[in-house]
Amino acid sequence: MLKSKHLIGLENFPTSDLNKIIDTSFKFKEILESPERKAILLKGKTIVNMFFENSTRTKISFTLAEKRLGADSINFSSSTSSVKKGETLKDTIQNIDAMKIDGAVIRHGHPGSALKLTEYIDGAVINAGDGSHEHPTQAILDMVTLKEKFGKIKNLKVGIIGDILNSRVARSDIFALKKLGAEIVVCGPSTLLPSNAKQLGVNITHNINEVLNWCDVVIGLRIQLERMHLGRIPSKREYHSEFGLTYERISKLKKDIVIMHPGPMNRGVEIDSKIADSENAVILDQVLNGVASRMSILYLLLADKSEKL
Repeated sequence: MLKSKHLIGLENFPTSDLNKIIDTSFKFKEILESPERKAILLKGKTIVNMFFENSTRTKISFTLAEKRLGADSINFSSSTSSVKKGETLKDTIQNIDAMKIDGAVIRHGHPGSALKLTEYIDGAVINAGDGSHEHPTQAILDMVTLKEKFGKIKNLKVGIIGDILNSRVARSDIFALKKLGAEIVVCGPSTLLPSNAKQLGVNITHNINEVLNWCDVVIGLRIQLERMHLGRIPSKREYHSEFGLTYERISKLKKDIVIMHPGPMNRGVEIDSKIADSENAVILDQVLNGVASRMSILYLLLADKSEKL
């Protein structure tokens, strides 16, 4: 099992725990690709999925992972809960914990919300995204995908393109890649790069062609169109022209590179459909690896010691 009781973020997460989750994910992927597709290792455990923000892939992925492990899975939606009546987050969580749950998966718009949750419940807490802070399970499935594709992560050259400033995925990916020995370059408009990017131990450029010619892997990030009113980029068309993963750019490369995207994708903005659907893209592999890696996380955090994989 893990040294850690919770998975809140990867910045201070033990590298040994990270490697254990990744390695165990491949065992669960074998199970998912078998006719049975189940491993009843969390029978009797109750997990509540607390999503205070919209989610498709992450929420379905966790729910499916829980069911594949035989756990009792409860989905909490803030839009149909007493939160709408004015109930505080603390009271909501303590009421749920009083029902004797074993673990909670939380997505919330405020950074630090997952850490705060650990103060109110006894079970394991898994961060499914807290504001612009971290999204550790997305980074873990990205690491699983990279290791599956290349057999290693150490010394891989990884370019991350797009809205680094507001991306919790970028932060978690950077922390994970650094721990595992990859080289990282981030690229985007100056308005979408954090002022402390160099402190994160990554190189910075505004030239996407330089990144594509250098890297083994490129991770395209969603441009958060809901922030367009802030004037971070002049227009979707200009962003696509300057920083998009276009067919023209990729086809000119003298090598094959792996294309990743955490989703949801804005086709025609940060990535062309022809690239997203190409053989170079491992975007759907990321989705399947999301279920396997979340099964790994849940198992390693919640399973009884007697339950061996």
